[in-house]
Amino acid sequence: MGTQEDVPSTQAGGGEKAQDRRVKRTQQLLARALITLTLEKGYEAVTIREITRYADIGYATFFRHYPDKDALLGSVLDVVLNELLTLFSLPLVQSNAVEDGQRLFEYVQQHHEVIRVLLRSGQSASFVERIVATGTQSTLAKNEQLGNSVVPREIAANHIVTTAITLTQWWLEHGMPYPPQTMGKIYYELIIRPTHAYDATHYLPPI
Repeated sequence: MGTQEDVPSTQAGGGEKAQDRRVKRTQQLLARALITLTLEKGYEAVTIREITRYADIGYATFFRHYPDKDALLGSVLDVVLNELLTLFSLPLVQSNAVEDGQRLFEYVQQHHEVIRVLLRSGQSASFVERIVATGTQSTLAKNEQLGNSVVPREIAANHIVTTAITLTQWWLEHGMPYPPQTMGKIYYELIIRPTHAYDATHYLPPI
């Protein structure tokens, strides 16, 4: 079972009042309960009453924050999605790709329980699709300086994001057998270096 720090905050910080801190604390307790129970018995089997009992929060209090269980999961998904998008969509030039990859896997390691729940829940397809779609567009925007190769830029960007997701899923499913430092090197050797090298050496012939 993970620690409280494994659950990303579902609200933005900064200049918080006591009421805001209580709201954030309640939402983090509910998120932790959902994650723990889902890992134990599966998302579909978890009830709101079980979530509130585990979190030691009143049943009615749940509905002051979320209309249903899916909304609670969605709030966790949004936070993790935004943070992962920053890590999945990085510039290929003027960037240390090994360190970028290491930061990605350090984040996944820190929040592995949350990400496992999202990948096992009914929203897993939506979670991955949103990362691929937004991550591809962000990668394109951050790599406008790359030349046109035989492989169109939008295909290369999609390849980078989807293969990074696949590598991350493999790592989680196999119990994170290698440390983030090693995974950063693997990320670079398998995904970034071949794509970048191909772009730099295989240009489209002039029309």
